[in-house]
Amino acid sequence: MKTYLVIGMGRFGSAVAARLYELGNEVLVVDENEENIQAIASRVTHAVVGDARDEAVLRALGARNFDCAIVAIGGDLAASILVTLALKELGIPAVICKASNETFKRALEKVGADRVVIPEREMAVKLAQSLSSSNVLDFIELSDDFGIAEVVVPDNWADRSIRELNVRAKYGVTILACQQPGEKLQVQPGAEDVIRAGATVTVLGANERIARLQKL
Repeated sequence: MKTYLVIGMGRFGSAVAARLYELGNEVLVVDENEENIQAIASRVTHAVVGDARDEAVLRALGARNFDCAIVAIGGDLAASILVTLALKELGIPAVICKASNETFKRALEKVGADRVVIPEREMAVKLAQSLSSSNVLDFIELSDDFGIAEVVVPDNWADRSIRELNVRAKYGVTILACQQPGEKLQVQPGAEDVIRAGATVTVLGANERIARLQKL
């Protein structure tokens, strides 16, 4: 079980906090708005009304003891920066921030955020990737240039080994896992493993390379 501090109980922060708690983690949420705290209280471990911009408040909450902090303020760049700086000063191992645009993202990265997400942009990219080809089941953007995609294998891959397909050289992607029809997911399949018709593979690579693979 990991411990998470989530600051800001808007739609994004509330959804993240509730899901982390559902997955069995300890989750403390903080928001200035009492109504927001009341709405989320039953779906997290602890819910506190407070101003996270005040380092004294964070210290009183024991913020330094959490594995990860998520700053979900988003639209208020000044507040996000102040909170991020305070969290980094307290020594939290990972600080993840929500940003509303690229300018906010760059600013938060400059003040030390370990990761900055733009939820709307990332969802749009994921949706576009999924819609661009009928054989894409899921897509995760790792950066502006790289991602992980779950893809239904092309017909011409059927009954051929991974070595024979030479996927890395021909397509520029790495197969991380393979789901054969009717079988459990196989992580890091071997070079001699044969891919059957209807299988799905999880691949890692440049988004451009994944897009080409989707068109096969």
